[in-house]
Amino acid sequence: MWHHSKIAVALCAVLLLCACTGPGVESSSLQPLTSENGQAASGQLPAPAEAPNADLLANNSGGSATSPRVAAINSSARIQFAPAIGVSAEAIPPLAARLRSRAVQRGVTVAGSGDTSTTHVLKGYFSAFSDKGETTVIYVWDVLDPAGNRVHRIQGQQKEAGKGQGWAAVTTPTMEAIADRTIDELALWLSSAAG
Repeated sequence: MWHHSKIAVALCAVLLLCACTGPGVESSSLQPLTSENGQAASGQLPAPAEAPNADLLANNSGGSATSPRVAAINSSARIQFAPAIGVSAEAIPPLAARLRSRAVQRGVTVAGSGDTSTTHVLKGYFSAFSDKGETTVIYVWDVLDPAGNRVHRIQGQQKEAGKGQGWAAVTTPTMEAIADRTIDELALWLSSAAG
């Protein structure tokens, strides 16, 4: 019974955070992916002009169980990542690096914070909780149009067994798996929206 109430509380917290994003968000005020305390992480997504090694990221599968040979999309979408809410500063670098590399693999263009041609902004909400030796990361990404209206939502959870509590137990492969699933679902949605 206690286990179910902890999960319910965590899900409610994530849903409340997600409800805070509405039509009043101005995408011009959003910055690339950073931790919730506003500090830029070393793995944040730079503007394409600032990423001379983007081709290296495209060839780096990062040890993922998913195949790096995934279908690319044909879309003119330009995606910007807003600051992530609820994620620890230590979890940002692997998430940001993998979001960029997976986006390159899938043909999704990542725009910098000052890019005026951005077509969509992804704003992420995260929560991590541990119970009975297992940690679960719940994530929700709101896909916003340039006016700040939510046009799509990507959500899921990733579990792992291990030592530690909350974010201290979350490993790089877990954040990379979340990034892969996020970009894959985004690419699928962009493909269906373009068709």
